[in-house]
Amino acid sequence: MASQDGGSMTGLTSGEAREFHRIFMKSTIAFTGWAFGAHVLVHLWRPWFYNDGSQQVSSLLSNLPFFG
Repeated sequence: MASQDGGSMTGLTSGEAREFHRIFMKSTIAFTGWAFGAHVLVHLWRPWFYNDGSQQVSSLLSNLPFFG
């Protein structure tokens, strides 16, 4: 519950909550961008969702229709 003096359940003031939210959102966006970039680079290095017949396909994937 909120305290009687108008604070929040977290104990942060409105300004502190805004600052925390701003930092949290920037960190989340930066991490997501970094992870997406890493996945793109790995996919360019070793693509994992295609088979043109020139590469060996894992036996676990050979039973799937699109890895044939």
